[in-house]
Amino acid sequence: MSANIRSATAPLVVIDLQTGMFDGVHEPPIHDAPAIVERTRAVIGWARRGGRKVAFIRHDGPAGDPLAPGEPGWPVWLALGQAEDEPTFAKSVRDAFSNPAFADWVAGQGAGAVVLLGAQTDFCVAATVKGALARGLGVTVVSDAHSTLDSASESAWQIIARHNASFAEAGADLVTTQALVGG
Repeated sequence: MSANIRSATAPLVVIDLQTGMFDGVHEPPIHDAPAIVERTRAVIGWARRGGRKVAFIRHDGPAGDPLAPGEPGWPVWLALGQAEDEPTFAKSVRDAFSNPAFADWVAGQGAGAVVLLGAQTDFCVAATVKGALARGLGVTVVSDAHSTLDSASESAWQIIARHNASFAEAGADLVTTQALVGG
């Protein structure tokens, strides 16, 4: 186990990796989308092998949004291989901890820490990192398994790098997929 994981039972939280982030129908796919799927699957496998719980967060956009409930972009991306016993928690704002059921689920794991990855780096991932830290949780961010889109002033890669530095500065641990899963 990596020294960067604060708890042997910290659950893995997969944030907003929904169909609309990958299918390219309404927006381009997130940066490095095929590799994000591969890395996420590897981390999910690592979590399952270690007996960690895995939860998925799904953003519920407003009516007319590609991520609105019932829209084609709304479901968790099937290629991730979510198991039937792995819960999905909905949210309509950036911080996953805004959903009391999710916050209770995390607390119920008794780990005092979470492992996070997902999309979008500069929105929901950043807000969930901040929300976890504000609750006194240990946070590990899989630094190469979160992604976003280019902005008008920065490439997605630059946004990801800037946020990884910000996460570390705020007190989160960073670990790469390779360091986490080995091999």
